This record gives sequence, C-alpha cells and structure tokens, in this order.
Amino acid sequence: MPQIFHPSMNTISRVSIFGAVFFVMAAVGVGAAIVRSPYATEVGVVRVQPVPFSHQHHVGDVGIDCRYCHRSVETEAFAGLPSTDVCMDCHSVLWADSPMLEPVRESYRTGEPLAWNRVHDLPDYAYFNHAIHVRQGVACETCHGRVDEMPLMYREETLHMQWCLECHRNPEVFLRPSEDVFAFDWEPDESTPTGEELAALHGIESKTDCSTCHR
Repeated sequence: MPQIFHPSMNTISRVSIFGAVFFVMAAVGVGAAIVRSPYATEVGVVRVQPVPFSHQHHVGDVGIDCRYCHRSVETEAFAGLPSTDVCMDCHSVLWADSPMLEPVRESYRTGEPLAWNRVHDLPDYAYFNHAIHVRQGVACETCHGRVDEMPLMYREETLHMQWCLECHRNPEVFLRPSEDVFAFDWEPDESTPTGEELAALHGIESKTDCSTCHR
C-alpha cells in the first residue's frame, strides 16, 4: 500500500503538539501575570477623588488619629467615611477660602455628601469586618500600608484571597498590642508580648474555612 503521508509529517506533528502545549502554557502565564499586575489589582494606582485628600499631611504631618475620620472602625464592619461636618471642623477656619476645598464647602452648604471613590473595595461575595480585626490587634498599616506617607491614597496590597490567607493561616505573625493598632512606624520592644501570646490572649486561631469570609 502506498504511503499516504510524507515522512516529514511526523516532525510537523510533533512540532505542532509541542507548540500547542507551549502556547497554552504561555497563555496561562500571561493571564496569571495580568491578574497580578497593577492594571488588575490597582496596587500603587492613585484613584481620582473629588478632593485631593492627603493622608501624609493629615496623619503624618498633623498627627490626626485614624478614628477621627473613620469613626466606626472599632465597632462596625465598615470603617466609615467622614461626613463633611467632620472636614469643616477644621476647614471652616483653616484654608477656609482655598479653591481646592470648594467641593467640601459646596457639600456642606447643600448637604450632598462628597462622592469619594473607594480605594479598598472588596467584591460583594467577600465579607470583611474592620472591628473584629482592630479589636484582635491587626494594625491599620497591615492592610492599608503606610498611609501616613501617602500624599494621595492608593492600594498597598492586592486584596487577593491568597493575600488574606497568608494572615489567616498564621495570624500571630501580624498581631500587635491593641493600643498600638493605630500607630504607624511601630516596632516591638522587650516588653511587647509575642504574637503567640497575643493570639492566646484574644483566643485567635487559624481560620481558613470558606465560611469565614464567604457568607
């Protein structure tokens, strides 16, 4: 029986198979890189806001405590955003005529809240409670980074599930005394309880079951 295919087809077939496998692997690699890139995670990307609020100035320079603006962070799941009244506590006197702060004054006059663009916005299927984490000794900068050094706010971490699990698997690594949760540039000293001791004090255990965050 005469040969139907030329012998070179064996080589072409092998190259095609290996090429297809390589293409699929490359596509998966590119997809994974895109998912973890700042384009998708928005890590380091400054969000446009109605007013260019500087945490570096208000927290780092002036020394305003996080809780002055985020007033429900110790009691509620949502940390809370400051009402215009809170802004005007200071800015009715300081920089009262600044053109940059006109949106704040307009909001105060009309009662229409400023439409802030959330920087740390979890998907609706993920549950996060600020109060629980704060009470257990997880510092603001653990998730939000050194906001006292951010002229404009951006996301420091990806907020991916894998990132959350790094803490949930070994919570003792990320704990500090409750009184130091809102402090930046904090370092433990000889009198500071260890993470293991803090975990035992608060009854904290590794929690990685799905229902912890997906309810």
